Amino acid sequence: MSTLQLPRSLAFALLLTGAVALGGCAHRPTNAQLGTGVGAVAGGLVGNAVFGSTLGTVGGAAAGALIGNEVGRDNDRGYDRGHGRRR
Repeated sequence: MSTLQLPRSLAFALLLTGAVALGGCAHRPTNAQLGTGVGAVAGGLVGNAVFGSTLGTVGGAAAGALIGNEVGRDNDRGYDRGHGRRR
């Protein structure tokens, strides 16, 4: 009977990934964090559709993440959209 042997680096990577994933469940993410994630995915999809290359995908993801973070951060601060004042 054979046993599955994982290289130490792969086992460590899996352990670290699991710990980070479980750590994310500890609290509700802020709007800035959600905006960053959603913006990165949307920007990557748009960048790939427009440019059709890896560079376009990565560039779109980076731009989307920045924009999503800013929009989410404004929502976290409680700014009224379009008027620039606090709610």
